[in-house]
Amino acid sequence: MKGYIIGRANIVDQQKSENYKPLAAAANKKFGGKYLARGGRFTTKEGIEYERNVIIEFPSYEKAKAAYESDEYKKALGVLGDGMERTLVIVEGEEETK
Repeated sequence: MKGYIIGRANIVDQQKSENYKPLAAAANKKFGGKYLARGGRFTTKEGIEYERNVIIEFPSYEKAKAAYESDEYKKALGVLGDGMERTLVIVEGEEETK
């Protein structure tokens, strides 16, 4: 089953965010990640509103976890530091039915 990383963030430091993005994208790509949503229009219907929303699809839940736990992503987080207030969750997808 596919895995997803879902992140919601408020940008605190624009420069740190810009430095983080290509490093995070490279880490996600290495593990088969495909961006389904990255920024763009949104409507918050419940809960806390964040200015940026990201959904990344991976071939499996394990690949999503591996991307987050990778040395490459740790480097991205090091560059980001306190540049964002955010939440992030790794979710296993539903089994596809035919």
